[in-house]
Amino acid sequence: MKAAVLVFPGSNCDRDLAVAFRAAGFDTTMVWHKDGALPEGVDIVGVPGGFSYGDYLRCGAIAAQSPVMRAVADHAARGGPVLGICNGFQVLCETRLLPGALMRNSGLKFVCKMQQLRVVTAESPFTAGYAAGQDITLPIAHHDGNYVADAETLAMLRGEDRIALRYLGNPNGSVGDIAGVLSANRRVLGLMPHPERVVDPAQGGTDGVALFRALAEGLVAA
Repeated sequence: MKAAVLVFPGSNCDRDLAVAFRAAGFDTTMVWHKDGALPEGVDIVGVPGGFSYGDYLRCGAIAAQSPVMRAVADHAARGGPVLGICNGFQVLCETRLLPGALMRNSGLKFVCKMQQLRVVTAESPFTAGYAAGQDITLPIAHHDGNYVADAETLAMLRGEDRIALRYLGNPNGSVGDIAGVLSANRRVLGLMPHPERVVDPAQGGTDGVALFRALAEGLVAA
């Protein structure tokens, strides 16, 4: 199993994500944003958290124009899984691989804490290791995590069971308490919480392990 973790100027969670993939058994390669292609045989792409391009213009907007994102879009179009965390979620929305947008937190302050969440659906390669309705705790650390979408998009997400996670105690004003959403083919997940930061007891929790383990098991089974 091969994972690629993208690296943009301003990424600061890329190594954390690589560690989580490797702990789950992935052969993981760091891919620079100016690369025009993904490594041969990549199974999954991780778009990490951080502050790509210093969040100038709009969070994720400049990173979405990087050469590597064309390769990521092609990978997703072939059905390849893509995981976008925090700034990675913002990038995936900017590239239109996911619907909606991430705006400034409603309190206009950076939030950084452990956050309780509810798994809404287990019907995806990312959430198959959890049970629908299960409560988990993952770290959040963001200034622009307020998920917004129009009424038609929200109805579509609900009707197609594409809301992956909801906040329990909304920290940022996200509509419908949405913390993560899936693409139409359920192979792309964007979420604001950081599962890669809780994959070892030394990190203060292990609720992120199930996500990476499910990805690995799903790829082996396939």
